[in-house]
Amino acid sequence: MKPMMMILGSALLLASCGQEAAHAPDSPAGSSQSMGAMHDAMDGNGDAMPMDGAHMADMASGTGIITAVDPNEGTVTIDHEPIPAANWPAMTMMFNADPRLLEGMMPGDKVSFDLKLEDGGGEVTAITKQ
Repeated sequence: MKPMMMILGSALLLASCGQEAAHAPDSPAGSSQSMGAMHDAMDGNGDAMPMDGAHMADMASGTGIITAVDPNEGTVTIDHEPIPAANWPAMTMMFNADPRLLEGMMPGDKVSFDLKLEDGGGEVTAITKQ
């Protein structure tokens, strides 16, 4: 669905600018091939696109000791070592986490964890006992 919307959006944009797109004679866009056939010829939907550096900057990892865990609220508090990717010194922070990730985690557990950085904090996306 997304590729077809992108093609339609591009066509509308070109039409509104009063310009005509240049196509190679043997390209699908330059032929009389139907939109449905072009959509069927496309593979993937963009979900498997590799992450670029901008997205990687939104991720970080760290190690620390759990000081509190609340699976019902989906939070874990970790006294963590410095996290250079987030420019954070060592400190104690509460993070959001999927409750399933917190199963079996207890205060005092030494852990390594991955974070999705957001709004001065983060969400734990993976956590393992060390």
